[in-house]
Amino acid sequence: EIQEYARERCEDYGWSEEDFYCLVLLWNRESNWRVNAENRSSGAYGIPQALPASKMASAGADYLTNYKTQINWGLGYISGRYGDPSNAWAHSQARGWY
Repeated sequence: EIQEYARERCEDYGWSEEDFYCLVLLWNRESNWRVNAENRSSGAYGIPQALPASKMASAGADYLTNYKTQINWGLGYISGRYGDPSNAWAHSQARGWY
């Protein structure tokens, strides 16, 4: 259900199936798609591992618990910073973070 929502949102961005595949790899690594995933050393939080978590409040007040809010924020972040999930995944592979 969570990944299906992300797939639909990727389509809204006009991203390819390959982009979605890269998103799955990226967020598998970052959070294993867990809404409450927290990196204890950095404080990064949620499915997209926002740092700080409060950045996701721009997508909704329920950012700590709602996967849709987290995905919407995360895809916006990827779009703005990397253009698409394939580029974000390539950056993550090269640097160990995105």
